[in-house]
Amino acid sequence: MTQKLKLQTLAGMHDILPENQAYFKKVQKSVEGIANYYSFQKIETPILETAEVFSKSAGLTSDVVEKEMYAFRTKGQDLVALRPEHTPGIVRSYIEHGMFTLPQPVKLWASGPCFRHDRPQKGRYRQFWQASIEVLGEKNASVDGQIIQMSYDILKDLSFKNISIEVNSIGDSECRPYFKKILTGYFKTRRSSLCSDCQRRLKENPLRLLDCKEEKCQQVKAGAPQIVDHLCEQCHAHFKQVLEFLDELELPYTINPYLVRGLDYYTKTVFEISEKSEVGMQYGALASGGRYDGLVKLLGGKDTPACGVGIGISRIMELMAEKEVKVDKKKEGGAQIFLAQLGQLAKRKSLKLFEEFRSAKIPVAESFSKDSLRSQLGMANKMGIRWVLIFGQKEALEDFITLRDMDSGVQKEIKLDKVVEEMKSKINK
Repeated sequence: MTQKLKLQTLAGMHDILPENQAYFKKVQKSVEGIANYYSFQKIETPILETAEVFSKSAGLTSDVVEKEMYAFRTKGQDLVALRPEHTPGIVRSYIEHGMFTLPQPVKLWASGPCFRHDRPQKGRYRQFWQASIEVLGEKNASVDGQIIQMSYDILKDLSFKNISIEVNSIGDSECRPYFKKILTGYFKTRRSSLCSDCQRRLKENPLRLLDCKEEKCQQVKAGAPQIVDHLCEQCHAHFKQVLEFLDELELPYTINPYLVRGLDYYTKTVFEISEKSEVGMQYGALASGGRYDGLVKLLGGKDTPACGVGIGISRIMELMAEKEVKVDKKKEGGAQIFLAQLGQLAKRKSLKLFEEFRSAKIPVAESFSKDSLRSQLGMANKMGIRWVLIFGQKEALEDFITLRDMDSGVQKEIKLDKVVEEMKSKINK
C-alpha cells in the first residue's frame, strides 16, 4: 500500500511561525528605526523582475546567475526572475523613475523576501528575508563608513556583542584588469590543486576564485597576490579614507585582502559583518555589501556612484532565537480587555460594541465560537488579560455590562453607553 503524500513546504522554504514573529518584528523594527534616523526612505520593488536586471548586475559567471537564480519564461515568452537580492531592483527603480533628477544622494531602504536556488541548510534558505540599505549619487568615502556603521548599529541593537567587520577594496575598472592578469598567472601554475568550479572560473573570472569556500582552494588562495597592493591611486586614496572613517567611529574591523564578494557589480569597498562567537552553527555573514559605482550605468542610467548593504533578516532572527535573545513576545498592540458573550442576543449586540472599541483604538479579545462563560474566562486567563467584560442575556436586555477584575475577582456593572469611556480610563492608568 502506497503511503499518502503529505503536503509540506518545498525544500529550502520555511514558515515564520507565530512563536518566531517576535524575533522577526524586532529585526524589522531595528532596521526601520536606524534607517529612519539616518533619513533613508522606504521603497518597495516587485518580487518578480525582468531576468536581465539581475543577470546584468551580478554577472553571467556569478553563482547567483549560474546556479541560484529562479528564472523562467512567462506565457508571453518574457524571461523573468524572482529577485535574489534587492539592490538591482532598487537601481532599476532609481533609473526608471528619474530619481537622478532629485537632490543627491538618494537614500533608500527596502525589506522583503528574496529567492535563491541554493543548497538548503540551516541558516540558508531558498526563500529568505533580507533588508537592503542603499545610497545612490554620492562618491565620498564617508558614505561607505556610514553604511558600515548602520549595519553594525543594527546588530548591536539586536544584542549581538562579538561583532566582526571584514573590509577590503577590490579596485575599479582602472586597476582591476591589471590585477586579474597577475591573479590568473598565480592560479594557472596551481590549476591542478583547484576545485572543478575554480578551474572554470580561472578562465571566466579569476576574482571569483578568492570567494571559493572549498578547503583545497582556501589553501591555494592563502598565498595569492593581494589586490590592496595593486590599487590605482584613486582607489587607494578612497580605501584609506574609508579606513580612517572606521577608525574614527572606533569600529572593530580587520582588513581581509581576499574578500571580494560574489557579485560582479562591486567596486572599491566591500565588507562583511558577522558574529565572532561560536553559538550553534556558524551562519557566516549577517550583513554584507560595498560600493557599486558602475551599476546604475550598466543598467542604462547615468554614471552614478553608489554604496549599500544587504542584511540577512532570516539568518539574524534564527541566530537570535538560538541564542535565546530576550524579546517582548506579547502581541503588538495586545488586548487588555476580553469580551465574553453569552447567548445570541448578546453576541449580536456585541458586534456594535466591538466597533465602538475599535473606533476608540482599544483592542479587545473575544471568542465568538465559545458559549461557556467558564471556557471564555479560562481563555482570558491564559492570555493574561485582567479586565473581562461579561455580556449575557440579562445585560443585553437591560443595556449594561458586567466588568470582572481577574486579579481580585471583584465585579461591577457599567451602563453600556459608558463602557468604552470607563475602560479607556482603566487601561491608561
